Amino acid sequence: MILTLDAKRRLTLPASLIPAQPGDHFQAEFDPEEDTVVFRRIAKNADWLNVLKACPVKMDDLPPRRSEMPKRLEL
Repeated sequence: MILTLDAKRRLTLPASLIPAQPGDHFQAEFDPEEDTVVFRRIAKNADWLNVLKACPVKMDDLPPRRSEMPKRLEL
């Protein structure tokens, strides 16, 4: 089956291809060697702490948050 990416970079999967409901969560991975995108369903009651721990980007690299509120721009 051939799918086409729309202008908003979305793919629409036919209902006959995969049994899914609106609101289902999927993990998407791109394999550059095979030039493929793989979708894996994530359980609805998944432990999000484990999902975050599996993230390849370390949370230590995030910049610190400012403690002060942003200032309003005068127009």
